[in-house]
Amino acid sequence: MALVAQQPALFSGSIRDNIAYASRARGLRTDDAAVEAAAKAAHAYDFATAFPDGFETAVGERGVRLSGGQTQRVAIARALLAAPRLLLFDEATSALDAESEALVQDAIDKLCVGRTSISVAHRLSTVVNADLIALVQGGRVIGSGTHDALLQDCAEYSNLVRRQLRAADSSASLAS
Repeated sequence: MALVAQQPALFSGSIRDNIAYASRARGLRTDDAAVEAAAKAAHAYDFATAFPDGFETAVGERGVRLSGGQTQRVAIARALLAAPRLLLFDEATSALDAESEALVQDAIDKLCVGRTSISVAHRLSTVVNADLIALVQGGRVIGSGTHDALLQDCAEYSNLVRRQLRAADSSASLAS
């Protein structure tokens, strides 16, 4: 199992060490090529190699030398390299700007192929392509199905989607 949290735990080591951590902890052999392949799939390779020390760049305690999007992509690369059967995403894109969210969501989509994944999310963009969405309110599941099925059959989900789309439209018009 691997967890990608809203604020992933990075350790005071290099980008390489942070990506390799979970697979090494499971006793898996981790070479540079595997770390770099995971970084490419997670959209972490380009920013990592842009640093003067590349993958040997120290991230600082809790990843303070990286942006939120970079930290998320390192955590996703770590999860990719560990190759778990079960993935848990806890608000993995909630604190990101639109550009970082798109990169992280693409990496998550790649990571989930052939695996069971559970995403806790408030953003529609995080779950819209899920095989099954469960809408939870007050600790109870009040609707479940695909995005399209819930739009049609669950008034609460439809209202939630409309509110998010209105908020996005308002933000876009304010930015113009």
